[in-house]
Amino acid sequence: MAISEYFIRYLQRRDTLSEDDLERLRTLKTQNERFSHGQVIVPIERHVQRSCLVLRGFAARAHPLEGKPDERVITALHVPGDFVDLHGFVLAGLEHAVIAIGPTEIEFVQHSELIEITENFPHLTRLLWMATLIDAAIHRQWLVAAGSLRSSAHLAHLLCEIYTRMSAVGAASNYEFTLPLLQRELADILGYSPIHVNRAVRELRDRGLIRWTGAEITVLDWAGLVRLARFDPGYLDMERHSR
Repeated sequence: MAISEYFIRYLQRRDTLSEDDLERLRTLKTQNERFSHGQVIVPIERHVQRSCLVLRGFAARAHPLEGKPDERVITALHVPGDFVDLHGFVLAGLEHAVIAIGPTEIEFVQHSELIEITENFPHLTRLLWMATLIDAAIHRQWLVAAGSLRSSAHLAHLLCEIYTRMSAVGAASNYEFTLPLLQRELADILGYSPIHVNRAVRELRDRGLIRWTGAEITVLDWAGLVRLARFDPGYLDMERHSR
């Protein structure tokens, strides 16, 4: 299988890809696998041999709590086009698991393929590095949002971010997107109880900012949602320039 066009769009949103870059990406060998909600995509392990991209659905980084096997902390949410565990290519292993959120399709890339890119395609190597740095910037922004926003604004920030990331690669449009998260999982992400998450969702609805039915979300007032969340997409680094 060829690499996801979503990932190519992710890169092209931020830089120009040469014909050689595009050819190498489109001839990159991948293996597709499908996962059901909650299924482990990548376990906590040492010396991983491959990394994964999200093709469809969502993936999350989940950190189990020591002595509490039924509890976890979700520290990242990945959308189509994201290279989820690229850092595992250069680190000795992963200290977290990657799990599916809703029905998810994943593309696995062997590290031998990534080694060949780093040895022969310096521009693509810089862009892979960029992807890991953006991932780190998102994590820092999550910490800032958690420490500075009340529950409804914090949830609004997450929704603004997810829609922006998805629309940038063509996985969402018209202010509509799918987010197959249970309230317990939203609580894991935001650091609240499910009751607080329920109240935050209700407040966004009552303000006329969103419509949320099942896993389907429609943003009714994007400007209002952005204003409540104090959302500035600069940390997503979507400005297109030479890198």
